[in-house]
Amino acid sequence: MKLQRVFGVTGWKNAGKTTLVERLVAEFTRRGWRVSTIKHAHHDVDIDQPGRDSFRHRVAGASEVAVVGGLRYAIMCEQAEPTLAEVLARLAPADLVLIEGYKREAHPKIEVRAEAAPSLADADPNIVAIAADTQPAEAHLPWFKRDDIAGMADFIAGRVS
Repeated sequence: MKLQRVFGVTGWKNAGKTTLVERLVAEFTRRGWRVSTIKHAHHDVDIDQPGRDSFRHRVAGASEVAVVGGLRYAIMCEQAEPTLAEVLARLAPADLVLIEGYKREAHPKIEVRAEAAPSLADADPNIVAIAADTQPAEAHLPWFKRDDIAGMADFIAGRVS
């Protein structure tokens, strides 16, 4: 079995993680890569709405509910939060899985840092680069301007290949 190529984007709330992931996905797909993403939320996530049939199925006790439409589908599971490994195992094969969040997991990550935000890199050896508008104090880590998407994509491609 081929190991999945994963790379993370981490940072404090409102640092720009989602924007960076969005732009990296667009860059990698422009390069012909098949990309999947995982977004970790620190709160209860519910993509379903009261009154919908699928919501009613879950409330009735279904442990998994698949909602299937013409262009996409979602599978909702009623269980304690799965590990990152469990989520990765459920994804279809891809050239790259970009992971947003999961600060405490041991995969390589780039830290997106807003001005004056405390460093995550100081306490996390899995942070292998920093994206920030100004050069960070961690001179031992590669630094990218937050809008250098091609440079970060090149760096990530080199790390996961």
